[in-house]
Amino acid sequence: MIQQVSKRYDAYRDSEIEWLGEIPKHWELKRLKEVVTGGLSYGANESAVDSNPLHPRYIRITDFSDDETLREETFKSLTPDIAKNYLLKEGDILLARSGATAGKTFHFKNYSGQACYAGYLIKARPKQSILLSDFISYFTKSHAYNNWRNSVVIKATIENISAEKYGFFLLIPRPSLSEQQAITAYLDDKTAQIDQQIDLLSQKAKHYSELKQALINETVTRGLDKTVPMKESGIEWIGEIPAHWRIERIKETSVINRKSLSEKTPDDYKFEYVDISGVTFGQRGYLTESLIFSEAPSRARRIVKKGDTLISTVRTYLKAVANIESDVKDLIASTGFAVITPKNKVYEKYQSYLLTADFIIDEICALSTGVSYPAINASTIGNLFFLLPPYTEQKAIADYLDQKASQIDAIVETINAQIDNLKALRKTLINDVVTGKICIL
Repeated sequence: MIQQVSKRYDAYRDSEIEWLGEIPKHWELKRLKEVVTGGLSYGANESAVDSNPLHPRYIRITDFSDDETLREETFKSLTPDIAKNYLLKEGDILLARSGATAGKTFHFKNYSGQACYAGYLIKARPKQSILLSDFISYFTKSHAYNNWRNSVVIKATIENISAEKYGFFLLIPRPSLSEQQAITAYLDDKTAQIDQQIDLLSQKAKHYSELKQALINETVTRGLDKTVPMKESGIEWIGEIPAHWRIERIKETSVINRKSLSEKTPDDYKFEYVDISGVTFGQRGYLTESLIFSEAPSRARRIVKKGDTLISTVRTYLKAVANIESDVKDLIASTGFAVITPKNKVYEKYQSYLLTADFIIDEICALSTGVSYPAINASTIGNLFFLLPPYTEQKAIADYLDQKASQIDAIVETINAQIDNLKALRKTLINDVVTGKICIL
């Protein structure tokens, strides 16, 4: 367990800032523009087409996660002649200026090689003699910063925080340099402990998720009765299957993309929309947003009913597969999905489990074309093999997997709740230390 400090400073004063509250009496407040050198500058407005590992990395908002980890799979670069005007230095802080991620930050630290940044990011280069970049970075992970972000962001057609707003309106507490050093060292230590616990729990959750996937793989290819005679499936990546099972194609067992919205759909038709981003592999359920037809994207067209299975046909590496388990009304999916509707000989839940099996998912990924945006067409999915036990056996398999998967999901849910609690503890700890609510000296 992380030992929490409850010590307070001797005296406080009102910061007169609603989102910050009181701060230690001897601390100053500095506007961001007062603690950076060279002003706040926007990045390069260049297309991300170069992927040369010898060129400076081109950092965009989509390249870094909330924990400030750079995603290797999204690597892009700029040629040195363009990148030279936007090169980053150790300690620089990048601030997202527009879109839903406005306010998101990235601390450029311990990076091996050169890097530059994109136009939707703003660079702040702290004057280390006034505010340490580590201290500013921690401040941007606090509740106070989030409250500031929510108070200043413009919500019009797109959320936006300009360099001028960052510079003038973002006020940061300034302890002495020695206090800043002590605070950042303390937070480095405590957050590392929390992160280690989160990592261990994440590995545990991953283990259980892999266990569930292995159970699905085995059950939909071998069945429940391990004593039945087996036969060669004739499919290298499946191997043997129960002798009484049949093998058909998905297009023979199911209807693909049965029905879509007409372009003559009334403008005021309201529906729930599920996009690729609303589906996570290995997780039951899906996220939707409420839309009306006139304001919906052109890809919002696939009509979905209970018992359907959604399989992503674009960005197939995401393995976005979802089963529609309950009765739904006015549910529309993106045309980036193939909507698989089982015929009478297929039990709907058996279909959903089979279509999440590794041999299906791996084939979809292998048959996809395109590098940065791999895709597969519905007819290719229709030609994939479908293992077909008798209907009663399909139901027994699905019921068994429902029971086992629910048990594993409950364990994973408990683990994820523990992870969420640790993340909340981490954020609260950071907030209380960098705003002086607790004294660690």
